Amino acid sequence: MSLPKRFSDRDPIADVLGAVDDENAGPRRVAGRVMARRDMGKLVFIDLVDRSGRIQLIVPAELADEAKDFNLGDIAGVTGVPGRSRRGEPSLMVTALELLARITVPLPDTFHGITDVEARYRRRYVDLLMNEEVRNDFIFRARLTSALRRRLDGDGFVEVETPVLQTQYGGAFGRPFTTHHNQLAQDLYLRIALELPLKRLIVGGLEKVYEIGKVFRNEGVDYKHNPEFTMLEWYEAFVDYRDTMERFENLIAGVAQDLLGTTVVEWRGHTVDLKPPWKRLKLVDALEEHGVWSEDEAELRKILEDKGIDTTNDKTWSLLVDHALTNYVEPRLIEPTFLYDYPVRLSPFARLTDGSETIVERFEGFVAGTEICNAFSELNDAEEQAERFAMQKDEGAGGNVEAEPGDADYVESLRYGMPPAGGIGFGIDRLAMMFLGKDSIRDVILFPALRARD
Repeated sequence: MSLPKRFSDRDPIADVLGAVDDENAGPRRVAGRVMARRDMGKLVFIDLVDRSGRIQLIVPAELADEAKDFNLGDIAGVTGVPGRSRRGEPSLMVTALELLARITVPLPDTFHGITDVEARYRRRYVDLLMNEEVRNDFIFRARLTSALRRRLDGDGFVEVETPVLQTQYGGAFGRPFTTHHNQLAQDLYLRIALELPLKRLIVGGLEKVYEIGKVFRNEGVDYKHNPEFTMLEWYEAFVDYRDTMERFENLIAGVAQDLLGTTVVEWRGHTVDLKPPWKRLKLVDALEEHGVWSEDEAELRKILEDKGIDTTNDKTWSLLVDHALTNYVEPRLIEPTFLYDYPVRLSPFARLTDGSETIVERFEGFVAGTEICNAFSELNDAEEQAERFAMQKDEGAGGNVEAEPGDADYVESLRYGMPPAGGIGFGIDRLAMMFLGKDSIRDVILFPALRARD
């Protein structure tokens, strides 16, 4: 049996539903998946679903035999007239039916759907066709990205693309995935951040740039981490981290209002309002408040171990501070908060605060106990940047496998003069989690990383 190669001039089901009370509505063509069929004597009732919605088909007696040939899951093309059933249900009175594709395996239980969570992730295509909520979640995610673009474009930013394969990775703390280019006979890295190429463009005079792209980190997988994820980073000349704070909080609140009609979200068991201004709190003050701060490595290690924290894998002072932040501060930052002014040893790309040789102008944003952004007043002094890379080399030698490796060409670019600038990076995935109220990053990534089956 040869099936049609196309079904032209179709209407979204949502449009047809909007015409059911229009007495002058003419014939409409819809296509979708058969998700229910009820044989009622001479009439056959079919539920047809497309991306926009679900509609009941009322198939008359003369087409009943054709309708009974459709299996649950088959894809059908239908012509009919919008109207209502005797019970008032929006329907399409069918005048023609076409089988467009045949299902050859049974659908999961249509009521319970796919209850095995891992099976849902492995067979996302089945999850999508069985669960309208899941389809709507990923449509929302696409609209989220579009809304971010609209607002940044409207503020004069230029969207750019930078290499995914890099000869030198950098711009974040993370281990890379390594590959090899045969013709060039050299190893290349999948990027772990978008930062350093974008700041080269600030040197080049583009002044306000952003990129939305995949980054890759060879790290653990948990509810908020996936080795492949989507970042948005922007860099803006002639501003500092305070300006960037304001732009970020206004952007997030504005996008929430655009998509949700409110700045209030429910996430990780908390109700939070994203409306600016967000709370500001110095990092050292937050650590001291919880009794987990010292500038001495041995003392800080003892403090954490006395609190029952295993510091075996924290080979350096920086890792100890990060452990203290993750365990004692981050979970308590429920209302939208900017944690700011970080030790220089944690922040190789940020400018020093005025009057300090140890604290830099960096902030991270937190909502409902989860980090959602990281930002700096960008360091633009080439020689100081070279010194920071040397500091990071020592950090790596001390056992921090995620230390910044350094980038001589980036230092060279700064010698051409980079204006003062503010920059920020944040994950689209975590924003989608926040707006949708999801507890796992796997619920907002279409094809999340999973361990291979035996």
